Amino acid sequence: MARVVIGLSGGVDSSVAAYLLKEQGHEVIGLFMVNWHDTTGTLEGDCPWHDDRTFAELVAKKLDIALHVVDLSEQYRQRVVEYMFAEYEQGRTPNPDVLCNREIKFDVFLKEALKLGADYVATGHYCRKATTLGADGKPHYHLLAGSDPNKDQSYFLCQLTQEQLRYALFPIGDLLKPEVRRIAAEQGLATAKRKDSQGICFVGKVDLPIFLQQKLAKKEGNIHEIKAEWPKFAKRPTYSPSPTLPTDEELAQLSEPWHFTVRDGKKIGTHQGAHFYTIGQRKGLGIGGRKESLFILATDVKENVIYVGEGDSHPGLWRPALRIKPEEIHWVDPDCAMEIGQKRTFQVRIRYRQPLQRATLCRREEGLYILFDEAQRGITAGQFAAWYAGDDLVGSGVIEQ
Repeated sequence: MARVVIGLSGGVDSSVAAYLLKEQGHEVIGLFMVNWHDTTGTLEGDCPWHDDRTFAELVAKKLDIALHVVDLSEQYRQRVVEYMFAEYEQGRTPNPDVLCNREIKFDVFLKEALKLGADYVATGHYCRKATTLGADGKPHYHLLAGSDPNKDQSYFLCQLTQEQLRYALFPIGDLLKPEVRRIAAEQGLATAKRKDSQGICFVGKVDLPIFLQQKLAKKEGNIHEIKAEWPKFAKRPTYSPSPTLPTDEELAQLSEPWHFTVRDGKKIGTHQGAHFYTIGQRKGLGIGGRKESLFILATDVKENVIYVGEGDSHPGLWRPALRIKPEEIHWVDPDCAMEIGQKRTFQVRIRYRQPLQRATLCRREEGLYILFDEAQRGITAGQFAAWYAGDDLVGSGVIEQ
């Protein structure tokens, strides 16, 4: 029997995870995190954290387990929210949920759990963990996709380290969501029918521009349309999978984001700040009267200009490759790291719930290139690319370009 501290969030997943751990005979302790107090930008009707705490208390009482409360809001603001503001200010689009898991749940929270004498820390994530014995004779930990393909959350944990995984337990990783709901109902848990949380981790659903205006000021700028016939679209090298990889120069060209100037398009409207928008975004432009929707192709925060194109098939939305800087390459198990000059084939996703895409990873001096068999829509700097070998999430990195 182990002492397991579980992050009780007030949701059904962590509730059932706690129940399963107790059924397995572990000593279970609940720990509720208060990570955010500010309601700026929070959409009406979104449950604040004190409702979550009430549900966590009801579940703890039902399961007869102790519940501790810890306020980690200062660390959350410093490590996650300030990072968000800084990234958006630079015209990048961060993923706060990945940061929250790396910096809060499996770092600050883990340390709080260890203070309570935890042998392990558990969460309600839909993912799995496996352990193998390495050539060095030591255990090596693997992060595996959850059994429910509709709920797999391994992507959000793509930055975890061996030390973090050493302590991690994912009790519901082998279950499907309907099974989790059924168990909660059978056990009379208060969270059985509670809706899943949405939006930014621990903040909730927000009006992003209003939320970002806490630090980033409104600034009117122009929206320019780039036509699909823009000559430079046709000049870039194309890529089709073949045994022969592109040259290093071609890899760099294929991964380069599209760059536009105001001379490349025509002004069709205005916006309130380029840093409030992201590549691939369709809503929030306020421009109608088109056969097809307008999509954001690029943002220029220095000149405060947004570039858009009409239609989901616009060539400015698509490219076949991306690059990750050397210092941003992360291997869940460092023994799997690629050496400079190596290439390997993986299944890759560049956003949560995106179907896995076959790609060749090429390690070069200037970083890691990911070359997809098929061009990808809306590759966005600041997001995370994660690569898998089967169910095994092998590594990840922040998309630089």
